Amino acid sequence: MRTSAAAGKDGPVARTPARTPHATTGPGGADGPPTARTSLPGDARAPSAARRFVRTVLAGWNAHAVVTDDATLLVSELVTNAVVHAGTSVDLECRLDPAPGGSLVVEVTDHHPARELRARPRQGCGDRDGPAHGGQGLRLVAELAETWGTAYRRTDKTVWFHLPTSPAAHSTGTLSEQALLRDLRVAEILAPGAGEPAARRTGERGSSHRALSFLAEASELLAGQFDEDMVASLATQLAVPRLADWCAVWLDADGAPGPIRPVPRLARVWHARESRIEPLRLALQRTPPVLPAAGHAVPWPHGPSGRCGQDGTHRPDAPDGTALACRLVAGGRGIGTLLLGRSAPATMADDVACLVEDFARRVALALASARQYTRQATISRILQRGLLPRGVAEIPGVEKAVVYEPRGGASAGGDFYDVFGAGHGRWCFALGDVCGSGPEAAVTTGFVRPWLRLLAKEGYGVADVLNRLNRLLCEEAAEAAESGTSPRFLSLLHGELVPHAQGIRCTLASAGHPLPLLLRPDGTVRPAAAPQTLLGVVEDVGYGSETFDLTPGDTLLCVTDGVTERKSGNRLFDDGDGLATALAGCTGLTAEDVAGRIRRAVHGFSRTPLDDDLALLVLRAT
Repeated sequence: MRTSAAAGKDGPVARTPARTPHATTGPGGADGPPTARTSLPGDARAPSAARRFVRTVLAGWNAHAVVTDDATLLVSELVTNAVVHAGTSVDLECRLDPAPGGSLVVEVTDHHPARELRARPRQGCGDRDGPAHGGQGLRLVAELAETWGTAYRRTDKTVWFHLPTSPAAHSTGTLSEQALLRDLRVAEILAPGAGEPAARRTGERGSSHRALSFLAEASELLAGQFDEDMVASLATQLAVPRLADWCAVWLDADGAPGPIRPVPRLARVWHARESRIEPLRLALQRTPPVLPAAGHAVPWPHGPSGRCGQDGTHRPDAPDGTALACRLVAGGRGIGTLLLGRSAPATMADDVACLVEDFARRVALALASARQYTRQATISRILQRGLLPRGVAEIPGVEKAVVYEPRGGASAGGDFYDVFGAGHGRWCFALGDVCGSGPEAAVTTGFVRPWLRLLAKEGYGVADVLNRLNRLLCEEAAEAAESGTSPRFLSLLHGELVPHAQGIRCTLASAGHPLPLLLRPDGTVRPAAAPQTLLGVVEDVGYGSETFDLTPGDTLLCVTDGVTERKSGNRLFDDGDGLATALAGCTGLTAEDVAGRIRRAVHGFSRTPLDDDLALLVLRAT
């Protein structure tokens, strides 16, 4: 049962959200009010995605500009708090309440019910959240929303709020005046010393609003960066000169903790004066920060003067002024250290230290995301190298060229190729495509290619190799069915080349694969094999092969369906024998030139990126 605490501007109210968000959308009407829902990742991308989602939804609902701005601001802060303090994915729901007067209802749900959305107070900063609410976002909600509340359940926690949508609620003044009033209310909430006399607070409002805009901009720029050095570079350039005169970022080694901890790497140094960047780098390399695993900003180096080393001794080469160091922590794990310095004053104000901590949390989340992406990309590259041959064999009297482009660049794919010596004057080649994509297809590729090599080197002919591979894959499919996993089928083009006095004897077979094309020196093109069934589908099928001679000038083109089924609108590249037409124009070209021309034709067929792995093998008799 849901336990809900609700509040309004004049005291408690009994209004609670009607439902929990789901990742769907609905137009409303007879089935209910207009509703939009989405789920967001629990990382630095979430606030930016939440802002775009709210603006898109409210634009479609023709919401008032002030409502849109307020909702976007509140959602951005609540989602940021949920990601930073709850550390889970976030569900977001927007709907129009059909009650008299009308209002926009927004719910932000995280999946960590035991933790409140509170910003941890630090000594000397004061409690920015006030006595009644938790988290900077909740203070904004309490001020800007008509009503709001929180709901705790066993598996999640929701913060919800209502914003009036009726024209009468926003009829005072022009849109620019309304926006100014809203900004002043927000600045009033965020201004340091909010309990002090209004005259003293007036000069601080603008800086507080700029701080909020700065954090929103930082989240926007850091989100989606896949390189940790780029994150470090952006962080220093965001901080200088808005937060400090200079900034540096150290990155911890990304590895399992051990008895010997690697020295942090000084990834980026930035100074408002370009001529001082290199001297500052040298000074900081001699005195790296040593901090506990905490997220609070602390003075650095220790002591009242920025020209003291960490041992308290005078350092004439140390940076002038004062500095704050803050550990970059994400998911409870230290990632690095952020250091910001000013030439003056001798100490930094508490509100600056609090802002540095908020900024550091965003930098840490962006670094954690970048490292996760890098780890996954590295695994994919290593796996891909293991799936492909380290080299292709040299065949007497045959030029060869290979083009292999997995979809997505470095990711492991289901296409593979091989050219190898099989002994006794025989060379074999293969081009295959596992049905499906991703790691599952790569696993099948990983055991098919060694099987194929082993069978060919044991002396089995082309047709016998396909028959035995088919039986092995059918056995794998039966085991997959028993375990509840999906079977993997394989299309394969396999051939054998034997040089002799009159040319190259070629024996090949195609099992569910795009047919190889043979280009003669006179420009004629014909299929070089007959179509047969995919491997791993029918156990008792018998495969056959075809034999012909490659004479000097003959070119054999073998491709995967990433070539033939390349799309441009409703057309495919091989519609109307498009591949044969492209190959006919390659008469007299070398194997490398044929491969390059076909590749360019495939890429140029559509403006969109490749949506499948692309592999082609060209063999030309010389």
